[in-house]
Amino acid sequence: MMKARVPEWLNSTLWSSKSPPVDERLHQCSPKSSTPTISAAEPPRVEPPLPQPPPKLIIQEPSTPQMTDPRGDDHRNSPSSLTEDISRQTQLLAELSKKTIDMHELRRLASQGIPDGVGIRPTIWKLLLEYLPNDRGLWASELANKRSQYKNFKEELLVNPSEVTRRIEKSAGIENNESCEGSGLLPRSEITHGEHPLSLGKTSIWNQFFQDTEIIEQIDRDVRRTHPDMHFFSGDSSFANSNQEALRNILILFAKLNPGIRYVQGMNEVLAPLFYVFKNDSDEKNAASAEADAFFCFVELLSGFRDHFCQQLDNSVVGIRSTITKLSQLLKEHDEELWRHLEVTSKVNPQFYAFRWITLLLTQEFNFADSLHIWDTLLSDPEGPQVGAKYLPILFALLVEKRWC
Repeated sequence: MMKARVPEWLNSTLWSSKSPPVDERLHQCSPKSSTPTISAAEPPRVEPPLPQPPPKLIIQEPSTPQMTDPRGDDHRNSPSSLTEDISRQTQLLAELSKKTIDMHELRRLASQGIPDGVGIRPTIWKLLLEYLPNDRGLWASELANKRSQYKNFKEELLVNPSEVTRRIEKSAGIENNESCEGSGLLPRSEITHGEHPLSLGKTSIWNQFFQDTEIIEQIDRDVRRTHPDMHFFSGDSSFANSNQEALRNILILFAKLNPGIRYVQGMNEVLAPLFYVFKNDSDEKNAASAEADAFFCFVELLSGFRDHFCQQLDNSVVGIRSTITKLSQLLKEHDEELWRHLEVTSKVNPQFYAFRWITLLLTQEFNFADSLHIWDTLLSDPEGPQVGAKYLPILFALLVEKRWC
């Protein structure tokens, strides 16, 4: 009996496979908490320059086997493919040059893929995630405000309690020195209950520090495991170490500012593409501020599906099981034969294959370079990277690829 012909929509250059170990979720839930905002006076409107092409980036690919394109290895470099990229690149640059960007048109163009090597992906992703407004005249003030806000977050929330205590003692010591001048007595300051390292009070900075230690240690372990095949994220170089430190800072701040979710294993994989793209911005000033920009875009990205990380909401209409059920229903509508084979004949629970796809936004199913192109499409959806129409071709391709292997 001959096998059915491979569907035409599966013949894409995007499908390659990667299967690293899967981290289990750490479930910690409480009522949601929104990230505080800081308002600032708006400086004069300045038209920012258009993005310039960056130097060629070299991404070390994973050593795991990858699928081959049925149309051949030269398809990506075929004349028709190059012509499409050049045409789309021209249209995207023209849209970005407008004083007020048409977001509907930008999303339409970006959903088809953003050409590599042009240097516009960082700007487009920031627009798609609404980190940048569509009015180019507001970009400079908006970026300055957000980056200043992030700096304040780091100063307030990433300080070791011993440093806080030292500042308090130094301040108290100045007052004591003034009162003890000429008396020959050594200055003395009292440590309040909240400042004592053994205090268990809810307001104690030391008690909070010890509670955060477990999460911080988990973040540190996960950050070190992020894309070990890429020198950008892994290795002993100062560059890799600084990038790991940036990821660590972002995840710790997110956990502190969002006590309803805190940190869940796998968030590092969702953050990595954002930070990588922003750090490789051709604009040196933007690249230097990649940590701050990635933080706010990460918060915005997770706001669309943060309930997937909360165990108490797993069985609710916004929980992960509801989303997986929706995917199963969509699969049944579009490919009932495959759905019946998986869930009726083989009795495969969709959670076994769909959980990681949904929570990690397909970052673990493809090599890193291809996942960036997939994210171009996912982020261009105005409803966010949810399980919907734009998700289906990718997810179905993964399922059908297993059937045809």
